[in-house]
Amino acid sequence: MSKMEKLDDFHLTIAEIKKKDYPQLKALMDRVYVNLGGAWSKTTIHTLIDAFPEGQIALFDHDQLIGIVLSMRVDYAKFSNPHTYDDLIGQKEIIRDNPEGDAIYGLDALIDPDYRGYRLGRRLYDARKELCRQLNFRAILAGGRIPNYHNHKDLTPGEYIDAVESREIHDSALSFQLSNGFIVKRILTAYLPDDKQSKGFATLLEWANIYYEPKDYKPNTRKSEVRIGGIQWQMREVESPEELLQQVEFFVDIMADYNSDFACLPEFFNAPLMGLCEETDQNIAIRFLAGYTEWFKNEISHLAVSYNVNVITGSMPLLDEDDTLYNVSYLCRRDGTVEEQRKIHITPHERSAWVIEGGDEVKVFDTDAGRIGILVCYDVEFPELARLMALDDMDILFVPFWTDTKNGYLRVRHCAQARAIENECYVMICGSVGNLPQVESLDIQYAQSSIFSPSDFAFPHDAIMAETTANTEMVFFSDVNLDKLTHVRHEGSVHNLIDRRDDLFSLKWKRKAKVPASKLSDEQRLENSGSVLIGDPLQNRAQKP
Repeated sequence: MSKMEKLDDFHLTIAEIKKKDYPQLKALMDRVYVNLGGAWSKTTIHTLIDAFPEGQIALFDHDQLIGIVLSMRVDYAKFSNPHTYDDLIGQKEIIRDNPEGDAIYGLDALIDPDYRGYRLGRRLYDARKELCRQLNFRAILAGGRIPNYHNHKDLTPGEYIDAVESREIHDSALSFQLSNGFIVKRILTAYLPDDKQSKGFATLLEWANIYYEPKDYKPNTRKSEVRIGGIQWQMREVESPEELLQQVEFFVDIMADYNSDFACLPEFFNAPLMGLCEETDQNIAIRFLAGYTEWFKNEISHLAVSYNVNVITGSMPLLDEDDTLYNVSYLCRRDGTVEEQRKIHITPHERSAWVIEGGDEVKVFDTDAGRIGILVCYDVEFPELARLMALDDMDILFVPFWTDTKNGYLRVRHCAQARAIENECYVMICGSVGNLPQVESLDIQYAQSSIFSPSDFAFPHDAIMAETTANTEMVFFSDVNLDKLTHVRHEGSVHNLIDRRDDLFSLKWKRKAKVPASKLSDEQRLENSGSVLIGDPLQNRAQKP
Protein backbone atom coordinates (compact mmCIF):
# COMPACT_ATOMS: atom_id res chain seq x y z
CA MET A 1 0.00 0.00 0.00
CA SER A 2 1.40 3.41 -0.99
CA LYS A 3 1.70 6.28 1.49
CA MET A 4 -1.19 8.14 -0.13
CA GLU A 5 -3.42 5.06 0.06
CA LYS A 6 -2.46 4.52 3.71
CA LEU A 7 -3.16 8.19 4.48
CA ASP A 8 -6.64 7.92 3.01
CA ASP A 9 -7.40 5.01 5.34
CA PHE A 10 -6.00 6.47 8.59
CA HIS A 11 -8.15 6.54 11.71
CA LEU A 12 -5.79 7.72 14.47
CA THR A 13 -6.52 7.83 18.17
CA ILE A 14 -4.36 8.54 21.21
CA ALA A 15 -5.11 6.72 24.46
CA GLU A 16 -3.54 5.34 27.61
CA ILE A 17 -1.91 1.95 27.18
CA LYS A 18 -3.91 -0.85 28.81
CA LYS A 19 -2.67 -4.21 30.00
CA LYS A 20 -4.64 -5.90 27.23
CA ASP A 21 -2.45 -4.04 24.69
CA TYR A 22 0.70 -5.88 25.77
CA PRO A 23 0.76 -8.45 22.91
CA GLN A 24 0.73 -5.65 20.33
CA LEU A 25 3.23 -3.62 22.36
CA LYS A 26 5.60 -6.61 22.60
CA ALA A 27 5.43 -7.22 18.86
CA LEU A 28 6.16 -3.57 18.14
CA MET A 29 9.10 -3.34 20.57
CA ASP A 30 10.58 -6.64 19.33
CA ARG A 31 10.50 -5.29 15.81
CA VAL A 32 12.03 -1.89 16.62
CA TYR A 33 14.54 -3.03 19.25
CA VAL A 34 15.79 -6.16 17.50
CA ASN A 35 19.41 -5.14 18.30
CA LEU A 36 18.68 -4.06 21.90
CA GLY A 37 17.06 -7.13 23.39
CA GLY A 38 13.53 -6.55 22.17
CA ALA A 39 10.50 -5.82 24.33
CA TRP A 40 10.24 -5.43 28.05
CA SER A 41 8.52 -8.22 29.92
CA LYS A 42 4.82 -8.24 30.61
CA THR A 43 5.57 -7.80 34.34
CA THR A 44 7.59 -4.65 33.65
CA ILE A 45 4.91 -3.06 31.47
CA HIS A 46 2.06 -4.03 33.80
CA THR A 47 3.94 -2.62 36.81
CA LEU A 48 4.54 0.62 34.90
CA ILE A 49 0.86 0.89 33.97
CA ASP A 50 -0.17 0.30 37.60
CA ALA A 51 2.30 2.91 38.90
CA PHE A 52 1.76 5.74 36.39
CA PRO A 53 -1.05 4.95 33.94
CA GLU A 54 -1.31 8.51 32.57
CA GLY A 55 2.31 8.42 31.42
CA GLN A 56 1.90 5.38 29.16
CA ILE A 57 0.48 6.71 25.91
CA ALA A 58 -0.36 4.79 22.74
CA LEU A 59 -1.18 5.80 19.19
CA PHE A 60 -3.60 3.52 17.33
CA ASP A 61 -4.58 3.33 13.68
CA HIS A 62 -8.06 1.82 13.98
CA ASP A 63 -7.29 -0.98 16.47
CA GLN A 64 -3.64 -1.42 15.53
CA LEU A 65 -0.98 -0.15 17.95
CA ILE A 66 1.48 1.88 15.85
CA GLY A 67 3.33 4.03 18.38
CA ILE A 68 4.02 4.43 22.10
CA VAL A 69 5.68 6.67 24.63
CA LEU A 70 6.49 5.19 28.05
CA SER A 71 7.20 7.42 31.04
CA MET A 72 7.98 7.35 34.73
CA ARG A 73 8.15 9.95 37.51
CA VAL A 74 11.55 11.00 38.87
CA ASP A 75 13.19 13.55 41.13
CA TYR A 76 14.37 16.37 38.87
CA ALA A 77 17.39 17.25 41.03
CA LYS A 78 18.72 13.69 40.76
CA PHE A 79 18.01 12.87 37.13
CA SER A 80 18.97 16.25 35.67
CA ASN A 81 22.50 15.22 36.69
CA PRO A 82 24.61 12.36 35.31
CA HIS A 83 23.00 8.92 35.59
CA THR A 84 22.73 5.65 33.72
CA TYR A 85 19.89 3.56 32.42
CA ASP A 86 20.37 1.18 35.35
CA ASP A 87 19.40 3.99 37.74
CA LEU A 88 15.92 3.79 36.24
CA ILE A 89 15.49 0.02 36.34
CA GLY A 90 15.57 -2.24 39.42
CA GLN A 91 15.98 -5.99 39.67
CA LYS A 92 13.81 -8.07 37.34
CA GLU A 93 13.35 -4.98 35.14
CA ILE A 94 11.06 -3.20 37.59
CA ILE A 95 10.80 0.51 36.80
CA ARG A 96 11.78 2.70 39.75
CA ASP A 97 8.85 5.09 39.43
CA ASN A 98 8.86 7.81 42.12
CA PRO A 99 5.29 8.88 43.03
CA GLU A 100 6.73 12.01 44.69
CA GLY A 101 8.80 12.94 41.65
CA ASP A 102 8.52 16.43 40.16
CA ALA A 103 9.56 15.49 36.60
CA ILE A 104 8.53 13.03 33.90
CA TYR A 105 11.25 10.78 32.51
CA GLY A 106 10.77 9.55 28.97
CA LEU A 107 11.70 5.87 28.92
CA ASP A 108 10.77 5.03 25.36
CA ALA A 109 9.26 6.55 22.26
CA LEU A 110 8.81 4.59 19.07
CA ILE A 111 6.72 4.42 15.90
CA ASP A 112 6.00 1.39 13.74
CA PRO A 113 8.52 1.55 10.85
CA ASP A 114 5.66 1.19 8.35
CA TYR A 115 4.14 4.43 9.68
CA ARG A 116 7.24 6.60 9.67
CA GLY A 117 7.28 9.73 7.54
CA TYR A 118 3.87 11.02 8.72
CA ARG A 119 5.22 12.95 11.72
CA LEU A 120 3.19 10.79 14.06
CA GLY A 121 5.88 10.86 16.71
CA ARG A 122 5.19 14.56 17.22
CA ARG A 123 1.63 13.71 18.28
CA LEU A 124 2.88 11.42 21.01
CA TYR A 125 5.44 13.97 22.19
CA ASP A 126 2.77 16.69 22.25
CA ALA A 127 0.48 14.43 24.29
CA ARG A 128 3.24 13.90 26.86
CA LYS A 129 3.95 17.65 27.00
CA GLU A 130 0.28 18.32 27.67
CA LEU A 131 0.33 15.70 30.43
CA CYS A 132 3.37 17.46 31.93
CA ARG A 133 1.46 20.75 31.99
CA GLN A 134 -1.78 19.29 33.35
CA LEU A 135 -0.10 17.38 36.16
CA ASN A 136 2.24 20.31 36.96
CA PHE A 137 5.55 18.53 36.44
CA ARG A 138 8.67 20.66 36.26
CA ALA A 139 10.04 19.13 33.06
CA ILE A 140 10.34 16.09 30.83
CA LEU A 141 13.77 14.47 30.98
CA ALA A 142 15.08 11.70 28.76
CA GLY A 143 18.26 9.82 28.04
CA GLY A 144 18.40 10.07 24.28
CA ARG A 145 20.17 7.61 22.01
CA ILE A 146 22.38 8.91 19.20
CA PRO A 147 22.07 5.90 16.87
CA ASN A 148 23.97 7.39 13.94
CA TYR A 149 27.06 8.21 16.01
CA HIS A 150 28.83 4.98 15.07
CA ASN A 151 29.09 6.30 11.51
CA HIS A 152 31.25 9.24 12.64
CA LYS A 153 34.25 7.72 14.39
CA ASP A 154 36.32 10.87 13.85
CA LEU A 155 34.03 12.98 16.06
CA THR A 156 33.82 13.15 19.83
CA PRO A 157 30.30 12.87 21.27
CA GLY A 158 30.27 16.64 21.87
CA GLU A 159 31.37 17.41 18.30
CA TYR A 160 28.75 15.01 16.97
CA ILE A 161 25.96 16.63 18.99
CA ASP A 162 27.09 20.11 17.85
CA ALA A 163 26.98 18.94 14.25
CA VAL A 164 23.45 17.55 14.69
CA GLU A 165 22.28 20.78 16.36
CA SER A 166 23.67 22.81 13.46
CA ARG A 167 22.04 20.35 11.01
CA GLU A 168 25.33 19.33 9.44
CA ILE A 169 24.49 15.74 10.41
CA HIS A 170 21.07 14.11 10.73
CA ASP A 171 20.50 11.70 13.60
CA SER A 172 17.22 9.80 13.51
CA ALA A 173 16.68 10.19 17.26
CA LEU A 174 18.42 13.41 18.30
CA SER A 175 17.29 15.48 15.31
CA PHE A 176 13.69 14.52 16.06
CA GLN A 177 14.01 15.40 19.74
CA LEU A 178 15.60 18.79 19.01
CA SER A 179 12.83 19.60 16.55
CA ASN A 180 10.30 18.93 19.32
CA GLY A 181 11.67 21.55 21.68
CA PHE A 182 14.11 19.46 23.73
CA ILE A 183 17.54 20.81 24.60
CA VAL A 184 20.69 18.85 25.35
CA LYS A 185 21.71 19.45 28.97
CA ARG A 186 24.75 17.16 29.06
CA ILE A 187 26.36 14.02 27.64
CA LEU A 188 25.75 10.79 29.55
CA THR A 189 28.68 8.34 29.52
CA ALA A 190 28.07 4.59 29.63
CA TYR A 191 24.32 5.28 29.76
CA LEU A 192 23.40 2.09 27.92
CA PRO A 193 26.57 0.06 27.23
CA ASP A 194 24.73 -2.41 24.99
CA ASP A 195 23.79 0.39 22.59
CA LYS A 196 26.58 -0.17 20.06
CA GLN A 197 25.17 2.33 17.58
CA SER A 198 25.47 5.13 20.17
CA LYS A 199 28.75 3.67 21.53
CA GLY A 200 27.15 3.69 24.97
CA PHE A 201 26.74 7.47 24.97
CA ALA A 202 23.44 9.30 25.31
CA THR A 203 22.19 12.86 25.53
CA LEU A 204 20.43 14.09 28.63
CA LEU A 205 17.47 15.91 27.11
CA GLU A 206 15.07 18.33 28.79
CA TRP A 207 11.81 20.00 27.85
CA ALA A 208 10.94 22.60 30.49
CA ASN A 209 7.33 23.24 31.51
CA ILE A 210 7.13 27.04 31.58
CA TYR A 211 3.86 26.86 33.55
CA TYR A 212 5.30 24.75 36.36
CA GLU A 213 4.47 25.92 39.89
CA PRO A 214 6.41 24.31 42.77
CA LYS A 215 4.37 22.76 45.57
CA ASP A 216 5.61 25.43 47.97
CA TYR A 217 4.76 28.16 45.47
CA LYS A 218 2.88 31.09 46.96
CA PRO A 219 0.75 32.73 44.31
CA ASN A 220 1.21 36.46 43.93
CA THR A 221 -1.45 39.00 43.09
CA ARG A 222 -0.22 39.74 39.60
CA LYS A 223 -3.06 39.79 37.13
CA SER A 224 -2.80 37.86 33.90
CA GLU A 225 -5.57 39.84 32.16
CA VAL A 226 -4.66 43.53 32.24
CA ARG A 227 -6.58 46.47 30.79
CA ILE A 228 -4.45 49.34 29.57
CA GLY A 229 -5.92 52.67 28.56
CA GLY A 230 -4.56 55.80 26.95
CA ILE A 231 -5.70 59.37 26.45
CA GLN A 232 -5.18 60.93 23.03
CA TRP A 233 -5.05 64.40 24.47
CA GLN A 234 -6.39 67.58 22.86
CA MET A 235 -4.05 70.52 23.37
CA ARG A 236 -6.16 73.57 24.22
CA GLU A 237 -5.67 76.96 25.80
CA VAL A 238 -6.17 77.05 29.58
CA GLU A 239 -6.24 79.84 32.12
CA SER A 240 -4.81 78.02 35.15
CA PRO A 241 -3.10 74.81 36.23
CA GLU A 242 -6.26 73.88 38.15
CA GLU A 243 -8.26 74.00 34.93
CA LEU A 244 -5.78 71.67 33.23
CA LEU A 245 -5.77 69.31 36.22
CA GLN A 246 -9.56 69.20 36.04
CA GLN A 247 -9.20 67.96 32.47
CA VAL A 248 -6.76 65.27 33.64
CA GLU A 249 -9.18 64.17 36.36
CA PHE A 250 -12.00 63.94 33.84
CA PHE A 251 -10.04 61.40 31.80
CA VAL A 252 -8.71 59.46 34.80
CA ASP A 253 -12.32 59.15 35.95
CA ILE A 254 -13.23 57.69 32.55
CA MET A 255 -10.39 55.20 32.86
CA ALA A 256 -11.73 54.14 36.25
CA ASP A 257 -15.25 53.77 34.85
CA TYR A 258 -13.87 51.27 32.34
CA ASN A 259 -11.91 49.42 35.07
CA SER A 260 -8.59 50.16 33.41
CA ASP A 261 -5.44 49.11 35.25
CA PHE A 262 -3.36 51.82 33.57
CA ALA A 263 -3.99 55.30 32.19
CA CYS A 264 -1.34 56.94 30.03
CA LEU A 265 -1.05 60.64 29.17
CA PRO A 266 1.09 62.01 26.30
CA GLU A 267 4.44 63.77 26.40
CA PHE A 268 4.26 67.41 27.59
CA PHE A 269 0.52 67.09 28.20
CA ASN A 270 0.59 70.26 30.36
CA ALA A 271 2.38 72.38 27.72
CA PRO A 272 -0.65 74.71 27.40
CA LEU A 273 0.48 76.32 30.67
CA MET A 274 3.47 77.77 28.80
CA GLY A 275 0.95 80.14 27.27
CA LEU A 276 0.55 81.74 30.72
CA CYS A 277 4.22 82.75 30.82
CA GLU A 278 4.72 86.46 30.16
CA GLU A 279 8.11 85.84 28.56
CA THR A 280 8.30 84.70 24.93
CA ASP A 281 11.78 83.19 25.25
CA GLN A 282 11.35 79.42 24.90
CA ASN A 283 14.05 78.64 27.47
CA ILE A 284 12.27 80.80 30.03
CA ALA A 285 8.83 79.40 29.13
CA ILE A 286 9.88 75.74 29.57
CA ARG A 287 11.41 76.55 32.97
CA PHE A 288 8.19 78.32 33.88
CA LEU A 289 6.35 75.08 33.04
CA ALA A 290 8.82 73.08 35.13
CA GLY A 291 7.68 75.10 38.14
CA TYR A 292 4.39 73.17 38.09
CA THR A 293 5.87 69.64 37.75
CA GLU A 294 6.09 68.75 41.45
CA TRP A 295 2.52 69.98 42.00
CA PHE A 296 1.18 67.96 39.05
CA LYS A 297 3.04 64.87 40.17
CA ASN A 298 1.51 65.04 43.64
CA GLU A 299 -1.99 65.81 42.38
CA ILE A 300 -1.96 63.02 39.80
CA SER A 301 -0.66 60.62 42.46
CA HIS A 302 -3.74 61.50 44.53
CA LEU A 303 -5.95 60.84 41.49
CA ALA A 304 -4.29 57.43 40.96
CA VAL A 305 -5.17 56.43 44.52
CA SER A 306 -8.66 57.95 44.47
CA TYR A 307 -9.67 56.39 41.14
CA ASN A 308 -7.72 53.12 41.59
CA VAL A 309 -5.75 53.48 38.34
CA ASN A 310 -1.99 53.35 37.77
CA VAL A 311 -1.22 56.58 35.89
CA ILE A 312 1.71 57.20 33.56
CA THR A 313 1.92 60.98 33.60
CA GLY A 314 3.07 61.44 30.04
CA SER A 315 6.03 63.69 30.61
CA MET A 316 6.84 67.06 32.15
CA PRO A 317 9.99 69.21 32.39
CA LEU A 318 11.88 68.80 35.67
CA LEU A 319 14.41 71.34 36.94
CA ASP A 320 16.93 69.46 39.04
CA GLU A 321 18.79 70.77 42.07
CA ASP A 322 21.83 71.62 39.94
CA ASP A 323 19.64 73.76 37.64
CA THR A 324 19.69 71.10 34.91
CA LEU A 325 16.45 70.56 32.99
CA TYR A 326 15.17 67.04 32.24
CA ASN A 327 12.13 65.58 30.49
CA VAL A 328 10.61 63.17 33.02
CA SER A 329 7.70 60.74 33.14
CA TYR A 330 6.21 59.53 36.41
CA LEU A 331 4.51 56.27 37.26
CA CYS A 332 1.90 57.10 39.89
CA ARG A 333 0.81 53.75 41.27
CA ARG A 334 -2.64 53.33 42.75
CA ASP A 335 -1.05 52.33 46.06
CA GLY A 336 0.34 55.87 46.42
CA THR A 337 3.97 55.19 45.44
CA VAL A 338 5.65 57.16 42.66
CA GLU A 339 8.56 56.29 40.34
CA GLU A 340 10.22 58.33 37.62
CA GLN A 341 11.81 57.67 34.24
CA ARG A 342 13.82 60.44 32.65
CA LYS A 343 14.03 60.70 28.90
CA ILE A 344 17.44 59.41 27.83
CA HIS A 345 17.77 60.69 24.27
CA ILE A 346 17.04 64.36 23.73
CA THR A 347 15.89 65.63 20.35
CA PRO A 348 17.83 68.43 18.64
CA HIS A 349 14.91 70.80 19.29
CA GLU A 350 14.75 70.00 23.01
CA ARG A 351 18.49 70.49 23.30
CA SER A 352 18.76 73.74 21.32
CA ALA A 353 15.53 75.53 22.25
CA TRP A 354 15.01 74.32 25.84
CA VAL A 355 18.52 73.14 26.88
CA ILE A 356 17.13 69.82 28.16
CA GLU A 357 19.61 67.10 29.16
CA GLY A 358 19.20 63.34 28.94
CA GLY A 359 18.78 61.03 31.93
CA ASP A 360 21.25 58.26 32.70
CA GLU A 361 19.29 55.16 33.72
CA VAL A 362 16.40 53.00 32.56
CA LYS A 363 14.18 51.04 34.92
CA VAL A 364 11.52 48.36 34.85
CA PHE A 365 8.80 48.93 37.43
CA ASP A 366 6.83 46.32 39.32
CA THR A 367 3.11 47.02 39.48
CA ASP A 368 0.04 45.06 40.54
CA ALA A 369 -0.63 44.45 36.84
CA GLY A 370 2.74 43.39 35.45
CA ARG A 371 6.23 44.76 35.02
CA ILE A 372 6.27 47.92 32.92
CA GLY A 373 8.74 50.26 31.30
CA ILE A 374 8.42 53.85 30.12
CA LEU A 375 10.30 55.38 27.19
CA VAL A 376 9.50 58.97 26.28
CA CYS A 377 8.99 59.55 22.55
CA TYR A 378 12.44 59.71 20.89
CA ASP A 379 13.79 57.01 23.24
CA VAL A 380 11.72 54.32 21.53
CA GLU A 381 13.73 54.94 18.36
CA PHE A 382 16.79 53.46 20.08
CA PRO A 383 16.34 49.67 20.33
CA GLU A 384 18.98 49.15 23.02
CA LEU A 385 16.84 50.70 25.77
CA ALA A 386 13.78 48.52 25.19
CA ARG A 387 15.98 45.43 24.87
CA LEU A 388 17.58 46.10 28.26
CA MET A 389 14.09 46.42 29.72
CA ALA A 390 12.89 43.24 28.02
CA LEU A 391 15.83 41.33 29.47
CA ASP A 392 14.67 42.59 32.86
CA ASP A 393 11.28 40.91 32.31
CA MET A 394 9.24 43.86 31.07
CA ASP A 395 5.66 43.00 30.05
CA ILE A 396 4.30 46.35 28.84
CA LEU A 397 6.14 49.37 27.45
CA PHE A 398 4.44 52.77 27.59
CA VAL A 399 5.60 55.44 25.14
CA PRO A 400 4.14 58.92 25.72
CA PHE A 401 5.03 61.04 22.69
CA TRP A 402 4.61 64.43 21.06
CA THR A 403 5.06 64.87 17.32
CA ASP A 404 4.07 67.76 15.10
CA THR A 405 4.18 66.09 11.67
CA LYS A 406 3.14 62.75 10.28
CA ASN A 407 6.69 61.74 9.37
CA GLY A 408 7.77 62.37 12.97
CA TYR A 409 4.81 60.34 14.20
CA LEU A 410 5.61 57.47 11.83
CA ARG A 411 9.14 57.26 13.23
CA VAL A 412 7.66 56.72 16.69
CA ARG A 413 4.99 54.31 15.49
CA HIS A 414 7.15 52.03 13.37
CA CYS A 415 9.93 51.88 15.95
CA ALA A 416 7.42 51.12 18.72
CA GLN A 417 5.93 48.28 16.72
CA ALA A 418 9.42 46.92 16.10
CA ARG A 419 10.10 47.02 19.85
CA ALA A 420 6.94 44.94 20.48
CA ILE A 421 8.02 42.30 17.99
CA GLU A 422 11.70 42.05 18.84
CA ASN A 423 11.15 42.14 22.62
CA GLU A 424 7.95 40.05 22.70
CA CYS A 425 6.03 42.57 24.80
CA TYR A 426 3.07 44.93 24.52
CA VAL A 427 3.76 48.55 23.57
CA MET A 428 1.41 51.52 23.92
CA ILE A 429 2.13 54.83 22.19
CA CYS A 430 0.09 57.79 23.40
CA GLY A 431 0.21 61.26 21.83
CA SER A 432 -1.50 64.64 21.67
CA VAL A 433 -3.53 66.31 18.94
CA GLY A 434 -4.81 69.73 18.01
CA ASN A 435 -3.26 73.19 17.86
CA LEU A 436 -1.66 75.38 20.50
CA PRO A 437 -0.92 78.63 18.66
CA GLN A 438 -0.04 80.57 21.82
CA VAL A 439 2.92 78.27 22.57
CA GLU A 440 5.91 78.54 20.25
CA SER A 441 7.29 75.22 18.94
CA LEU A 442 4.24 73.35 20.28
CA ASP A 443 1.71 74.99 18.01
CA ILE A 444 0.64 71.84 16.06
CA GLN A 445 0.29 68.17 16.97
CA TYR A 446 -0.13 64.94 15.01
CA ALA A 447 -1.01 61.61 16.61
CA GLN A 448 -2.70 58.29 16.09
CA SER A 449 -2.19 56.45 19.36
CA SER A 450 -2.00 52.66 19.33
CA ILE A 451 -1.34 49.48 21.31
CA PHE A 452 0.93 46.91 19.66
CA SER A 453 1.48 43.23 20.41
CA PRO A 454 4.06 40.66 19.33
CA SER A 455 3.36 39.23 15.89
CA ASP A 456 2.29 35.61 16.28
CA PHE A 457 -0.82 33.45 16.17
CA ALA A 458 -1.97 34.33 19.70
CA PHE A 459 -2.31 38.02 18.77
CA PRO A 460 -4.21 40.07 16.16
CA HIS A 461 -3.13 39.36 12.59
CA ASP A 462 -1.71 42.87 12.18
CA ALA A 463 -0.23 42.94 15.73
CA ILE A 464 -2.37 45.99 16.60
CA MET A 465 -4.49 45.58 19.74
CA ALA A 466 -6.17 49.01 19.58
CA GLU A 467 -5.86 52.20 17.57
CA THR A 468 -7.39 55.68 17.72
CA THR A 469 -8.74 57.88 14.97
CA ALA A 470 -5.92 60.17 13.87
CA ASN A 471 -5.96 63.72 15.26
CA THR A 472 -9.11 63.26 17.33
CA GLU A 473 -9.33 63.57 21.09
CA MET A 474 -10.44 60.24 22.51
CA VAL A 475 -9.61 57.43 24.90
CA PHE A 476 -8.59 53.93 23.85
CA PHE A 477 -8.26 50.61 25.65
CA SER A 478 -7.12 47.05 25.17
CA ASP A 479 -7.17 43.94 27.33
CA VAL A 480 -3.74 42.31 27.18
CA ASN A 481 -2.92 38.83 28.43
CA LEU A 482 0.46 38.58 30.18
CA ASP A 483 0.44 34.76 30.05
CA LYS A 484 0.46 34.96 26.26
CA LEU A 485 3.82 36.72 26.50
CA THR A 486 5.22 33.81 28.50
CA HIS A 487 3.94 31.40 25.89
CA VAL A 488 5.21 33.30 22.84
CA ARG A 489 8.66 33.78 24.39
CA HIS A 490 9.11 30.01 24.81
CA GLU A 491 6.77 28.32 22.34
CA GLY A 492 6.02 30.93 19.69
CA SER A 493 6.77 30.63 15.98
CA VAL A 494 10.04 32.46 16.64
CA HIS A 495 11.95 33.30 19.83
CA ASN A 496 13.43 36.76 19.40
CA LEU A 497 14.83 36.91 22.93
CA ILE A 498 16.01 33.32 23.30
CA ASP A 499 17.58 33.16 19.85
CA ARG A 500 19.76 36.27 20.11
CA ARG A 501 23.42 35.41 19.39
CA ASP A 502 25.13 36.58 22.56
CA ASP A 503 28.05 34.39 21.56
CA LEU A 504 28.67 37.03 18.88
CA PHE A 505 27.40 40.28 20.40
CA SER A 506 26.22 41.63 23.71
CA LEU A 507 24.52 44.58 25.30
CA LYS A 508 24.98 46.20 28.68
CA TRP A 509 24.50 49.50 30.42
CA LYS A 510 27.95 51.05 30.26
CA ARG A 511 27.95 53.56 33.10
CA LYS A 512 26.09 56.56 34.42
CA ALA A 513 27.07 59.89 32.97
CA LYS A 514 28.96 61.95 35.52
CA VAL A 515 27.95 65.31 34.08
CA PRO A 516 25.25 66.49 31.61
CA ALA A 517 26.08 65.70 28.00
CA SER A 518 26.27 69.38 27.02
CA LYS A 519 29.13 69.84 29.50
CA LEU A 520 31.22 66.91 28.25
CA SER A 521 34.31 67.34 26.13
CA ASP A 522 34.30 65.90 22.62
CA GLU A 523 36.46 63.01 23.88
CA GLN A 524 34.11 62.27 26.81
CA ARG A 525 31.03 62.46 24.58
CA LEU A 526 32.60 59.97 22.17
CA GLU A 527 33.45 57.65 25.06
CA ASN A 528 29.87 57.74 26.34
CA SER A 529 28.31 57.18 22.92
CA GLY A 530 28.68 53.40 22.75
CA SER A 531 26.34 51.02 24.54
CA VAL A 532 26.77 47.86 22.47
CA LEU A 533 29.96 46.13 23.52
CA ILE A 534 31.69 43.06 22.13
CA GLY A 535 32.81 40.25 24.37
CA ASP A 536 30.57 40.70 27.41
CA PRO A 537 27.78 38.13 26.97
CA LEU A 538 24.42 38.61 28.60
CA GLN A 539 23.01 35.79 30.65
CA ASN A 540 19.32 35.62 31.49
CA ARG A 541 18.76 39.25 32.43
CA ALA A 542 20.17 42.64 31.58
CA GLN A 543 22.71 44.21 33.86
CA LYS A 544 20.73 46.83 35.69
CA PRO A 545 22.09 50.37 35.58
